[in-house]
Amino acid sequence: AVKEWAYSGKIKYIKKPGGKYRYPESEIKRLLGEAPKGRVAIYARVSSADQREDLERQKQRLVEYAKSKGL
Repeated sequence: AVKEWAYSGKIKYIKKPGGKYRYPESEIKRLLGEAPKGRVAIYARVSSADQREDLERQKQRLVEYAKSKGL
């Protein structure tokens, strides 16, 4: 099935000098519907230095949320 995908142009491949085919893992995952791992940025801020504890609380909640979503 993978060779058929390669021949039809659905998947990228590399043909080695010996005639063997190599398929990037990212291409297989793409066809199987697996999303590539991305990056997540977390941004928190407060309006003054007096709110440092609030900032730490915000940061912790954002990190926990990202982890709960598998990010």
